[in-house]
Amino acid sequence: MGPVPLTLLLCISALAVLVSAAVDEPTSDDDYTWPQRKVPLVQEKQTVHLGNSDFLAKPQTELHGICGIECQRGLPEPSLNDLEQLLSYETMYENGTRTLTTVTVQELNVSDNWMGASGSRTRRRREVYGTDTRFTIADKQYSLKYPFSTSVKISTGCSGVLVSPKHVLTAAHCIHNGTDYLDGVQKLSVGVLKERSRRKGKGRKGKGRKGKGQRKQKEEEDEEEINDNIEIEEKQERKGKGKGRRSRSRRSTTSEQPSFRWTRVKQMQVPKGWFKGISENVVADYDYAILELKRAQKTKYMDLGVIPSIKKLPAGRIHFSGFDDDRPGNLVYRFCSVSEESNDLLYQYCDAKPGSSGSGVYIRLKEPGKKKWKRKIVGVFSGHQWVDVNGMQQDYNVAVRITPPKYAQICLWVHGDSSQCRRT
Repeated sequence: MGPVPLTLLLCISALAVLVSAAVDEPTSDDDYTWPQRKVPLVQEKQTVHLGNSDFLAKPQTELHGICGIECQRGLPEPSLNDLEQLLSYETMYENGTRTLTTVTVQELNVSDNWMGASGSRTRRRREVYGTDTRFTIADKQYSLKYPFSTSVKISTGCSGVLVSPKHVLTAAHCIHNGTDYLDGVQKLSVGVLKERSRRKGKGRKGKGRKGKGQRKQKEEEDEEEINDNIEIEEKQERKGKGKGRRSRSRRSTTSEQPSFRWTRVKQMQVPKGWFKGISENVVADYDYAILELKRAQKTKYMDLGVIPSIKKLPAGRIHFSGFDDDRPGNLVYRFCSVSEESNDLLYQYCDAKPGSSGSGVYIRLKEPGKKKWKRKIVGVFSGHQWVDVNGMQQDYNVAVRITPPKYAQICLWVHGDSSQCRRT
């Protein structure tokens, strides 16, 4: 069977959505609304210069011996001094020089008890669990539209997500192994999806360019169509309990694939909590980094968000797109339920392969006081990890969640002004 267009799926599945919507349990508007909350104030304290990196580290395809959720349940909450050490960060510049910046954390109590208790976990194995449930977004009609257009490719082989016109959020292990920066990071680049250049003489003859208002309306219509497709897939997943999953990975059209517009990285920042020797038990919690690009992108980016519990949401699902190694040149999208969550980790069984690490994990809720839905990044996909569970090694697909202190830290990296980072 050949690939099935998403637009065709929309038509075929419309009736199923109407039926399933009628039997869904009632929920309040608050269940679908982004919570508004204050976050701690993270400020720079002191910056010192370090020596140049050797850039000798090799990429890690899997992380072993990580203290997972069960392990972390026995750990005490970090003290303020510990948290300030974990959130201090190293900056690597394009000329190879480095600095270490210590921070202070104030008003930490505003995020106390920000997350409720988590439930029980079921266990499975490997990066792809049973039938492969990934979508290949091969059609530029979708891959160049929001939210898929926010996904970027990192030259070290990972993925990332645009969080500003000049900043990319990715996994720390994509550039640093906890001891040194990876070989190749000294010339790190980020690839943003773009449409292939038209051949000369193939332009639009006699057609004027659309005005700004028309372009914005078209973008909103395209985004709404994508939203409808995603909602249909979620409805079918809940209603059919997996029926039709066998062909999901092929649901894409086969028109011309987009290419990448590569941009060099100006500087990158990694939290000290990721470095070995700082706190081995929570190193997985700090597997994230920010890359600042030399050139601003015109592509729409995705905002950061903080959510107390994903499992308690009506759908309880996360989404992310990346460039999995087994599907070279293609953007791959997936969604799945969260099986377990702690203050810092999301355990889930979204099918993924190496190359998708660093993808931005997002959910979609309504903006407060509005009817409009908005996606926000609530975590970073770390990838396949081996963790200690009752003294034995167990494998999971893990994402690092954005907590209030991490939100404040990343926001400071992006904006350079902590006063802009007081509320989610």
